[in-house]
Amino acid sequence: MWHFSQFLVAEIDGKPAAALCAVPAAGTGPAAWRAVEEVGLSIGLTASELDAIRQRGAYSRACWVQGGEGDWMIEHVATDLAYRRRGLMQALIAHALDKGRAAGFARATISFLIGNGPAERAYAKAGFVFAEEKRDPNFEAIIGAPGFRMFARKI
Repeated sequence: MWHFSQFLVAEIDGKPAAALCAVPAAGTGPAAWRAVEEVGLSIGLTASELDAIRQRGAYSRACWVQGGEGDWMIEHVATDLAYRRRGLMQALIAHALDKGRAAGFARATISFLIGNGPAERAYAKAGFVFAEEKRDPNFEAIIGAPGFRMFARKI
């Protein structure tokens, strides 16, 4: 799911200005861990070192929300500060929704850290509405945000 081929990138004058990832939500958690394991083993990590990595990341699983198995998922959304407020993210989201619709999906989801006002406004502008949120004090102690919020919309 993190492979560069899954990202849509907006460029200005040949420079990346904004990007997002758009993929089916089905199986992304296990796929992400398989990728971490593959890379870890390729650089010589032991099974116990990989287990320690998994345990250190447990705080994030307590409050992560993502779409259901039948959803089209948009994530890893970012715009370079120099290129904000130019409509790039709205264009990328529209393209991602078209891609999901063409692949046969009827619903799209997008998750973000609670308290990320600019993200919340951008996703609402693109037609997404609140669907779910999860909070966890351990997550907040490490990350500084209380958890994740997920928005959804029909496509």
